[in-house]
Amino acid sequence: MSIGDKTLICRDCGQEFVFSAGEQAFYLERGFVEPARCPSCRASRRQSRPAAEGGASRGERQLFPAVCAECGQETMVPFEPRNGRPVYCRECFQRMRVV
Repeated sequence: MSIGDKTLICRDCGQEFVFSAGEQAFYLERGFVEPARCPSCRASRRQSRPAAEGGASRGERQLFPAVCAECGQETMVPFEPRNGRPVYCRECFQRMRVV
């Protein structure tokens, strides 16, 4: 079955947009339905949703202070350290990943 480009109409702005053959194959492979909104309306809708609903987060990433379990250096990590779990600075973590 050959898939060709389709021209669709955005439900929000009413503009035509191309739903390419590659996009169609991607959607079909993943079981998605064809899009009802153009790419720019989809992006603005995604940006307007709160992060808790799967939208883009607008704030800075919260970092927590920690002490590296390997070298003892003070560092900041993007998760809250828990007692009994080792935390590593960036350099020690990278060294451990290579091994």
